[in-house]
Amino acid sequence: MEDQFQLLFDKMKNEILNQTIELKDSITNNIMERLDEKLQPIITENRNLKIKVENLEKEVESLKRGKKQNNLIMFGVNEGERSTQELIQNTIQIFKTDLDIQLQEHEINKIYRLGKGKSSGKPRPILISFTSEWKKNEVMGKKKNFKNVYVTEDYTKEVIEKRKTLQAQLKEEREKGNIAYLKFDKLVVKGKNTNINKEKRKRETSSSPQNNAQPRKQQTLMPPINNRPNAFDVMRIRANSLSSLPAKTTTNKE
Repeated sequence: MEDQFQLLFDKMKNEILNQTIELKDSITNNIMERLDEKLQPIITENRNLKIKVENLEKEVESLKRGKKQNNLIMFGVNEGERSTQELIQNTIQIFKTDLDIQLQEHEINKIYRLGKGKSSGKPRPILISFTSEWKKNEVMGKKKNFKNVYVTEDYTKEVIEKRKTLQAQLKEEREKGNIAYLKFDKLVVKGKNTNINKEKRKRETSSSPQNNAQPRKQQTLMPPINNRPNAFDVMRIRANSLSSLPAKTTTNKE
């Protein structure tokens, strides 16, 4: 009898335990579902806000670039001017002498030295803003003709930092022989540089004495194919010459 009560008690205990676990799982699931329902709008709103922030950052960056698109920064110009007017005249003279570009004062929107006060070392760079982008592009197209001046675009702080991180990759691509350059904050790679390969082959050809001697030997020993006589023409000429000779007369001896 006691054994039957013990079995019945254990069975009831297990059923209660199973019901407790099921009830706990059910309550937990209900709570999670309600939390998901309440959190879902917040998650969606957060996602939308993130997209808006990214779009706003792109718009701000675009506005910054648009503000600087007519600007150039000049390095290496001696810092001896006493006024902005003298700085303008010095800049106009540099463009005329080095680049053969006639720059008028009304084509300059603003110009000033970057930094505070004169430094004892290198001269401070000059920021020059043109009234039109095509004038800036004209200067950039001839910038290699500058003698003692270096010119670059007026990039934003974010672009400058990105370009610094790409310098190592840019050097690596150029060492591979690829045409590579930086465009704003992007690295552009355009296949192999054929000019480098041509120069390399030219140096190898000029440094090899066998390559230099072989063409001359072929020119002296091998006559042009077009100047070789045709065998049929030679036979035809000989036949014509024999037919033109007078016939020999034979006399009988008495």
